[in-house]
Amino acid sequence: MHIIEILCIGNELLSGITLNTNAHWLSKKITRIGGFVRKVTVIRDDLDEIKLALTDSLKRKPSWMIVCGGLGPTYDDKTLQGIGKALKKNLVLDNIALEMVKKSYNDRHQKVKLNEARLKMAKIPVGSTPIQNPVGNAPAVLLSVNKTRIICLPGVPNEMKAIVLRSILPQIKEEIGNFTISEINYFVQGISEAMISSRLTKIVASAPNDKLYLKTHPQGYVNNNIPTIRIQIVSKGTKKEQVARLLEKVSSQLSTTIRKNNGKILKII
Repeated sequence: MHIIEILCIGNELLSGITLNTNAHWLSKKITRIGGFVRKVTVIRDDLDEIKLALTDSLKRKPSWMIVCGGLGPTYDDKTLQGIGKALKKNLVLDNIALEMVKKSYNDRHQKVKLNEARLKMAKIPVGSTPIQNPVGNAPAVLLSVNKTRIICLPGVPNEMKAIVLRSILPQIKEEIGNFTISEINYFVQGISEAMISSRLTKIVASAPNDKLYLKTHPQGYVNNNIPTIRIQIVSKGTKKEQVARLLEKVSSQLSTTIRKNNGKILKII
């Protein structure tokens, strides 16, 4: 199993100022290519918190640790300092990272002085590799600790997405290899989660390990007392034929369960 952990850094994420869309987007993309997001952690812009979170994650030995936020030029952008502290690596002005910063400004036709704040974006932990940011100014930073790869990404969503789609997801996908995922959603009226819970538990238990995700999502009530739920079936694996067969089998089992409980299927998508 290709295990991935996500660490999001930023006071604004914990104060409610900014919605953490980065974790949602990353989790969805990673799951779709066959990765397993085991943990998402959100912390403040604090050196000790960054060190603690990184050290804690590395103990669990994920394949990848994706860190979002804190790479910019301001005083509260402390991610690389915290990582340096955790790994006992000094931050140095990296020539390649510096050229990337210069290129970012040049590409946007911005003539700026490389003051201390801007040079800060090119100071990275010794032994790490900068990755060009095609949308913003701060390069991403990649480094390895034993078998865990740590990728530090800007927190600005469009910058993070551009780097991930261009440089990170292709690597993860290549490591995972062949993977197929297929999904069906049943919108059902007249039955509740509790009415079919035991049956769904048996269906999941009978499926191959880690190949089936079967989840109920309550959608509220109609006429005050008639429950409506969405039942999600996700079949996944390395072979398309097996994924299709499992999805068909579970769909049939679910349809039977709905009928037996006098439920009404409103739509299937």
